[in-house]
Amino acid sequence: MTSLLARFRAGLRRTSDSIFGAVGGLLGPANLDKAAIELLEEALYGADFGVPTTSEIVQRIEEAYRTEPTLRGLDAARIGAEVLARVLEGAEGAFNGRSHRPEVVCLVGVNGSGKTTTAAKIASRLKDDGLSPMLGACDTFRAAANEQIQIWSKRLDVDVVASQTGADAAAVAYDAYDAAVSRDRDVLVLDTAGRLHTKSGLMEELKKIRRVLQKRDTSAPHHSWLVVDGSSGSNAIEQARVFDREFGLTGIVVTKLDGTSRGGSLVGIYRELKLPVYYVGFGEQPADLQPFSVEDYVNAVFGLSGLPAGVAAPDR
Repeated sequence: MTSLLARFRAGLRRTSDSIFGAVGGLLGPANLDKAAIELLEEALYGADFGVPTTSEIVQRIEEAYRTEPTLRGLDAARIGAEVLARVLEGAEGAFNGRSHRPEVVCLVGVNGSGKTTTAAKIASRLKDDGLSPMLGACDTFRAAANEQIQIWSKRLDVDVVASQTGADAAAVAYDAYDAAVSRDRDVLVLDTAGRLHTKSGLMEELKKIRRVLQKRDTSAPHHSWLVVDGSSGSNAIEQARVFDREFGLTGIVVTKLDGTSRGGSLVGIYRELKLPVYYVGFGEQPADLQPFSVEDYVNAVFGLSGLPAGVAAPDR
């Protein structure tokens, strides 16, 4: 088992336990039965995989069961993993930070999704990859946000541009871009204030950040990522719809896959909006933010150690 697969398994423990614990040893040697399939269907819904994906998985398993009544739980797991892998084909976001200079990444999302710590962790990963990142503290509404990101900045030895609480977030973004240019930084990661996706006024502030950045680079921000709490369930899909419509998203980052979250909402987001998943967060430390892997995600959900036969591993 790779270390990344181990992280996915730990982070998705609740989902995996609900899928297989509910059916009393689905991965054991016993044959599957109709009651087990019904329990599996309930578990998939409970893990936030949504109606289309759950229906497709269950339909495939039922078809196999009708053809082979001695179908075992392990066989069902492989079928489910195959379906999920194909649903998520193309879902791995690829980021190298070298397409623009500076390449601007703007993180958006609702309150409590973990944007500030995620911004710092992304900067840490980029630094480990040999890039020179800078942070922009555009969450000027939450007093603790400035303090939090500056603590991270010192800890990681990464420059940050910040202002006082209540300052114009767009002005901070503009200053941060200028600083990134003058200091020859590769990537500028902008943290923004948490906002309810139902508040149009707050969305207008995000649009102002974009307008100000485009005065310096008409293509900025080059990446607009929604940071979504892995335990937010189907509400995460609605968040993605609104932020994509109002601001234009290019991808998502899923946080708090800490063993208590269900973790299935990213499937619905990708299935509907085709927004790739760039990173997933498993804990508080910088190393807990990892690139998303379809293979490891699918295997962790279905308790497998390798991709199902006949399913090619996604390109990395």
